[in-house]
Amino acid sequence: MAAELDFSPPEIPEPTFMENVLRYGLFFGAIFQLICVLAIILPVSKSHKTDSDSFEPKTSETVKKPKATAPQISKKPKKETKKKR
Repeated sequence: MAAELDFSPPEIPEPTFMENVLRYGLFFGAIFQLICVLAIILPVSKSHKTDSDSFEPKTSETVKKPKATAPQISKKPKKETKKKR
């Protein structure tokens, strides 16, 4: 009865190259996500050497640039048709 029991460890095949790439890629992705979440949660201290000009609030006039409208010569007026009922 004791001779029938086999307590040897099961044979596990070696992981293939693609399985290794997948495993380490998943580890890298998880670490990258943790770094991104920590970057959002933890505030980053600003250096005091920056110019005071960069902290001035920008008005909508300085942010929005007026678009120069080019004359559209090739644009033809649309024909107006009456709806048929």
